[in-house]
Amino acid sequence: MIYDIAVIGGGIVGLATALKVQKARPDLKIVILDKENQLAKHQTGNNSGVIHSGLYYKPGSLKATNCIGGYHELIQFCEEEKIPFEITGKVVVATREEQKPLLNNLYERGIQNGLEGTRYITMEELKEYEPHCAGIAALHVPQTGIVDYFNVALAYGRKIVQNGGEIYLNHKVLDIKQQDGFNYIETSKKTIQSKLVVNCAGLYSDKVAQMNADEEIDVKIIPFRGEYFKLKKEREFLVKNLIYPVPDPNFPFLGVHFTRMMKGGVEAGPNAVLAFRREGYKKSQINLRELAESLAWPGFQKVAAKYWQTGFGEMYRSFSKAAFTKALQELIPEIQESDLVEGGAGVRAQACDRTGGLLDDFSIRESAHAINVLNAPSPAATSSLAIGGTVAELALKRFT
Repeated sequence: MIYDIAVIGGGIVGLATALKVQKARPDLKIVILDKENQLAKHQTGNNSGVIHSGLYYKPGSLKATNCIGGYHELIQFCEEEKIPFEITGKVVVATREEQKPLLNNLYERGIQNGLEGTRYITMEELKEYEPHCAGIAALHVPQTGIVDYFNVALAYGRKIVQNGGEIYLNHKVLDIKQQDGFNYIETSKKTIQSKLVVNCAGLYSDKVAQMNADEEIDVKIIPFRGEYFKLKKEREFLVKNLIYPVPDPNFPFLGVHFTRMMKGGVEAGPNAVLAFRREGYKKSQINLRELAESLAWPGFQKVAAKYWQTGFGEMYRSFSKAAFTKALQELIPEIQESDLVEGGAGVRAQACDRTGGLLDDFSIRESAHAINVLNAPSPAATSSLAIGGTVAELALKRFT
């Protein structure tokens, strides 16, 4: 069998892309390849479960347009497929005077991105939304919600198979060669032929891109681990829905926050520390070759030089529960170290260019034989159907 499109990576973006291609061109033969024994095992399966509103992203950017479009598509999909979700709303809270201008910037972005109902709230209203939260200024964003993205991804996968697509698990891609206009994808099980490769390999997207590129890829995936605590059951009353701080505008992470989970419980976090392997969900998981690659990348060295203080603080919180608690106490002063139990962790695939830029926007690059999704961190899960539509559009131009 020669496939028209081989999607590498069975996370939520790869699955959404295949689904969108099928919807537009049901005649095309599609296969999804994933190295794991189940779909959505990495970024999707370790996601915090937030349905993002599009508040944070630069107006007109791929993140902004895909998040807002994807938000509506995701909700429609969940309603059609009877996947549980809730639109809970969230508060973004300034706790220090110097954060007020940054909060105002967020408000302006929200308005520019068309978020209806986003507004400043008084401290009395903040107490109504989140009785235990402290701050000096706050926004309420009604569009934000929660869902279990693992369930969403599995639903995408079921529809793909129902529509005639194929999913090969336990097929790690080892190499890609081109011959006679076809891609020969060597996996750990067999070689697969396809006319087009769509690379949605997440934490290994730069490696897969290098396999199909005509020239050297000028970005590297730097893995950042985000570690969470959970609130003890008897302390979950401290958080009604979602509470966010004002993020550092120079650092592409949102800061430690509180999230009520669709599957139950309340998460607190995450921090953002360099992972010592690309799939390093624990501090003890180290891959010396991958760590050396991260440390040797000129772009990462520049990031480390620029953000060493922020990075040191994040690392300190990783090893000190007391320091993590102190960061959370800015938002909820009643939180005590004893209220927190160890939660899970996720690893974010953050693309970093050679000059030291942590890519802020989604990055989709084309080569002669492939389309490479090289940067799709948060809000990629919320945006998945919109990003999938964007990538599918590029792919389908090759089959006119």
